[in-house]
Amino acid sequence: MPRSWSTALLSAALTIPVVMAPVVLRAEDHNYHDKDHNDDHRWNSHEDKAYRMYVKEKHIKYHDFSKLKAEEQQSYWGWRHGHSDAQLKIEIR
Repeated sequence: MPRSWSTALLSAALTIPVVMAPVVLRAEDHNYHDKDHNDDHRWNSHEDKAYRMYVKEKHIKYHDFSKLKAEEQQSYWGWRHGHSDAQLKIEIR
């Protein structure tokens, strides 16, 4: 019985970091290509704030940006090019 508990604990300890890694990687510093403007954008906390403002302005339900369809992402990038951090009052430190 004790051997099976050790195996279960070891399995859990090895599995949790592997399962959590995509969440950590997705949260910050992911790059997206804006094909309409032919430039790249880094997804970080500033971009997330801007996206949340976009969602509110457009009266649409918030969804994780990485899970949006390509057309929805492009719509955001189009909006974003017309809304600088200064206009949105996003403070960059």
